[in-house]
Amino acid sequence: MTGTVDVAADEGSEPPVGDPFDRPDQLGRPPAEHAAPYEGEKGLAGERPPDEEPAHQEPGDDLAVDEPLLAARAHRPSDLIRFVAGLLGIIALFLVARFAVSTTSGLENDISTNAHRIPGVLSTVAALISSVAVLAVPLAFAVERLIKRDGLRVADGVLASVLAYGVSLGVDWWVAAGAPAEIRDALTQLPPDGGQTLTDPVHGYLAPVIAYMTAVGMSSRPRWRVALWVVVVLSGMTELVSGYTTLLSLILTVLIGWSVAYGTLYAIGSPNIRPTGSHLMTGLRKVGFSPAGAHRAPDAPGGTRRYYVEQQDGPPLDVHIIDREQQASGFFYRAWRRLRLRSVAVRRSPQSLRQALEQEALIAYAAAASGARAPQLVATSELGPDAAILVYEQVPGRTLDELADEEITDQVMASLWESVGRLHDRRIAHRRLTGESLLVVDDKTGCLVNLSGGDIAAGDLTLRIDLAQLLTTFALRVGPERAVATANAVLGAERVAGSLPLLQPVGLSRQTRGDLAKQTKERKAAAQALALEQVASGERTQQQAEEDIAVAGEDLLSRIRGQILQIAPEAPLAPEKLERLKPKTLITVIALAFAAYLALTTIKPAQLKLSHMNWAWAAAALAAAALTYIAASMSLTGFVPERLPFRRTVAAQVAGSFVKLVAPAAIGGIALNTRYLQKAGIRPVQAVASVGASQLAGLAGHLLLLFCFGLITGSQTNGDLGASRAVIIGVLSAAVLSLVVAAVGPLRRFVVTRVRSLFFGVVPRMLDLMQTPSKLLTGFGGILLLTLSFTACLDASIQAFGGSMSFSAVAVVFLTANAAGSAIPTPGGIGPVELALVGALTLANVPPTVATPAVFLYRALTFWLPVIPGWVCYNVLQRKDAL
Repeated sequence: MTGTVDVAADEGSEPPVGDPFDRPDQLGRPPAEHAAPYEGEKGLAGERPPDEEPAHQEPGDDLAVDEPLLAARAHRPSDLIRFVAGLLGIIALFLVARFAVSTTSGLENDISTNAHRIPGVLSTVAALISSVAVLAVPLAFAVERLIKRDGLRVADGVLASVLAYGVSLGVDWWVAAGAPAEIRDALTQLPPDGGQTLTDPVHGYLAPVIAYMTAVGMSSRPRWRVALWVVVVLSGMTELVSGYTTLLSLILTVLIGWSVAYGTLYAIGSPNIRPTGSHLMTGLRKVGFSPAGAHRAPDAPGGTRRYYVEQQDGPPLDVHIIDREQQASGFFYRAWRRLRLRSVAVRRSPQSLRQALEQEALIAYAAAASGARAPQLVATSELGPDAAILVYEQVPGRTLDELADEEITDQVMASLWESVGRLHDRRIAHRRLTGESLLVVDDKTGCLVNLSGGDIAAGDLTLRIDLAQLLTTFALRVGPERAVATANAVLGAERVAGSLPLLQPVGLSRQTRGDLAKQTKERKAAAQALALEQVASGERTQQQAEEDIAVAGEDLLSRIRGQILQIAPEAPLAPEKLERLKPKTLITVIALAFAAYLALTTIKPAQLKLSHMNWAWAAAALAAAALTYIAASMSLTGFVPERLPFRRTVAAQVAGSFVKLVAPAAIGGIALNTRYLQKAGIRPVQAVASVGASQLAGLAGHLLLLFCFGLITGSQTNGDLGASRAVIIGVLSAAVLSLVVAAVGPLRRFVVTRVRSLFFGVVPRMLDLMQTPSKLLTGFGGILLLTLSFTACLDASIQAFGGSMSFSAVAVVFLTANAAGSAIPTPGGIGPVELALVGALTLANVPPTVATPAVFLYRALTFWLPVIPGWVCYNVLQRKDAL
C-alpha cells in the first residue's frame, strides 16, 4: 500500500530536468535537450502525463510523498546483536562459576568480610528505600508515558518484564535441581539469618525491572534513566551487603534482564522511528531546496533508502537517507568477513552516523574531482539525531541489472571502464562494482553510482580487486571474451593482467559469488540434460558427452583467466593471499571440539561397564573395526577402472571418519571419495560415476544381504525371533518412504534430479568394468566384506558383555538399525544410530543391560576411536594434494 500524492508547488509549472553530466566545467558536454520521462513509483521523477497535473500548493504546506507505508514496528539488527551478546555473557558467567571456583569463593569471602564494616542502620535504611523505589520509579514512569500517550512502549516493557520473570524462575529451578554443585555454590548461599533455604540464583524482581527499563527505551530520557539505574544499583548493593545474594548472582540478574529485553524487542519489533518521506521534505527545505514532490526509489546497497525528489525551481534530486538501523544491518556478515579476510580485502565500516556521512561525502567529492562519471553531490545534512541525508543530482538511466544482455553494448562497457580508470588514477577504489552500481544512461554512456563503500588513497591490491570485480560482473552478462576485450581496449593489457591473481571467489561480493555458483550450476545441468539426450539418440558417444559436461562445468573465473592469458601470456598466475582464516581450518577446530564434547557426554564409563567386559572379545571387535577400512577401500577401488594406490585409498577412507563429524555419513563419504578420485587424476564426471556405481552396488548389496540373513534367521528360529520382525518393519518403512517420495511432486523431482546427476554415466562405467572381472570381484567383495566386518564388530561387542545371538541375527539387526538410524541426517548418525541399534537388540531379546554397553563399545570402535587417525590422514592427504 502506498500513499497517493506527488504535490507540485505551482499549478502548470514543470520542473526542469537535465543530465547531471551536462556540466561544461567537468565533462565539457552540451546540456541535455529533453527531460527524462516520468516512470511511476519506481521510475524517475520527470515530466508528468496530462492527467497527473500537480495541484496548487502553498509554500508552507506539508508535502505528501509517494512511498510504501513504513511498518509500525521494525526488527532492528542492533537488538539482535545485543541479545546475542547478552546470551554469550550468560554462558561466560556460567563457565566462570563452573571452573573458576577459587576466584568466586575469594570474591564472596572478601565481600562478606567487608560487609560487617557498614553500619547496620545505614544498610537497613538503604534496603527500605531501595525496596520501595525499585517498584515506585518504574510505576511512575509508566504513568508519565501513559499520560503522554506513549502506551506502546510501556506495553513492550511490561511484556519484557513478564518474560524476564519467567526466565528467572526457570534458571532458579535449573540451578536448584540440575546445575553442577560449583554453579550452585557460586550463585547461592545460606541467608545470614540462619535459614536453611538457599538464596535465589536470580532476583525475581530485579530482573523484570531491568528488562522493563531496557525495553521501554530511555536513551532520550536521561533523568528517568539515571533514577532507575540508581535504585537498581542501590537495591542490588543492599542485597549483596546483607548477605542475601552473591556477586555472580547480581551479574546474572542484570544479564538476564538485559538479554530478555532485547530478545523481546527483536521478536516483536521496536516502534519504528526511522524518518519518513515527509520528514525528508522538511529537511530539504531547511537546507535551501524547494521540493515539490517525491517518491521512493529502489534502495541502495546496504539498505540505504533513496527518494527521487522534484523541485519547484531546480533539477530533480536523488536523496539518500542513512540511519543507525541501516548501519547495524549485516553486522554478523561483516564481522565474519573481517575475521576471515585480510584487512585490505575488507572495508572497515564507520563507527558512527557522523563518520558514515563524512565518508560518503568525501568519496563523492573525490570522484567528481577525478572526472569520473558519477552523480554530483550537492548537499549533506543531519535529519534528526538518528539519520542524515546526502543530496545528489539525479541521473536518468537504468542499472546494468535492469538491462537485457543484448542491451549491454561495448560502448557502455568502455564508458564505465573509463570512469573506473579515472578513479584508479586518483587512487580511489569503488569496492561495489556490481550490476546495481553501474547505471546506463544511454546506449553509449555509463555512470558509476553507490560509491559510499569506496576508499580513497587505496593501495594497489584494493584497486586490482576492483578490476577483478568489474571483469566478473561484465563476464556474467556478456561472456568473458567481450568483458576482457573491452577492458583491454580501455585500460591496456598490463592493468588488466594485474587483476588475474585476484580472480577468486573470496575476493568478490556476496551477490557475485551467488551469481557465479548459479551460472555454473545451470550450465552444468543443461549440459548433462543435453548429453543424456544425445547419448540416448546416438548423436554422441559417452566419452564425448563427458567431455562436453566437463567443459560446461568449468567455472567462469577460469574462463576469464584464460582470456587474460591470451592478451598477456606473462601475467602472474599465483593467486593473491586474501584469506587469513580458511573455513576448513575453522571447521576442523569446531569438529574436534564437537567430537570431544560428544565423546565426553555420550560415552560414559558407567554405561560401558568396563569391569564386566571380556577384553578378548573387545580385541576381536577392534580388529573387525579396523578391517572395515580395508573393505571400504576395496569397494571403491573395484569400481574405478584406473589404478589407485591402495595405501592412499585406505588413508582416504580413514579420513572419512573425521569428515563424518560435520556431515551425514553417506553425504560426507560420497563427497570425500569423489574429491579423492579427482585428485587422483580421474575426470570429474568419471569420478562421480565411479562413486555412484559404488553406492548403487552397495545399496543393492545391503538389500540382498538383509533379505538373505532375514531368511536364515527366520529359518533358524521358526520366524519367532524379533530380528525377523525388524526386517518386516524395515521393508515396510522403506516402502512407505518410497510412496511418499513418489506422491509429493517437489520431493519426487528433487530426488530424481539428485539421483540422475549422481548416477549419470554409471551404466557405461559398469560396462567398462565388465572388461576386467577382477575389478568387479574386488568391488563386490569389498561390499560383502564391509557388511560382514561391521556385523562381526557388533557381534564381538555383544559377546564382550556376555550376550549371545546368532551371527545372522546380528547381521539383520545391524543392517536394519543402521539404515534406519542413518536416515536421519545427523553428523555421523550420532544419536539415531545408537537408539536404533539398542532398540533393535532389545527387540531381538537381548537384555538392555547388555545391549546398551555393547552398542556404546561398537560405536566407540567404529566411530569415535578413528576420529584422531582420520584427522591426521585428512591433513596428510591435503598436504600431498590428494584431497
